[in-house]
Amino acid sequence: MDGEIDADELRSKLDEETVRVVDIRSPGAFERGHIPESENVPFPSLVDEVERFEGDDEVVTVCPKGKSSVQAARLIASYEGFDGDVVSFEPGLNGWDGPLERAEDEETPADTAAADGDTDEGPAAPF
Repeated sequence: MDGEIDADELRSKLDEETVRVVDIRSPGAFERGHIPESENVPFPSLVDEVERFEGDDEVVTVCPKGKSSVQAARLIASYEGFDGDVVSFEPGLNGWDGPLERAEDEETPADTAAADGDTDEGPAAPF
């Protein structure tokens, strides 16, 4: 894992289209609101899908409070086929002050989607 980034850094990377944002919450939580251009790979399926990130230059992992995303970033970084940089979004979705996309492509305030009942206790690290 290459560290953590804040909201300003993530916004800049999204503007430059230089990053792949991976939201590790449940599909239902993701549909209720997520950072634009992010994709959903729930943490429990990350081990089985980690090869998806092979060839990516930079990945940012996102969760509600920025704790489980650290574990996800470490998992991606430990994959032999991944040579890029991987960072965790430090404040978590609760700290995102930008717009959120919903499954219906409607934007919603960040605090509404972040308070969806998902916790960030995080599963035990799988490594």
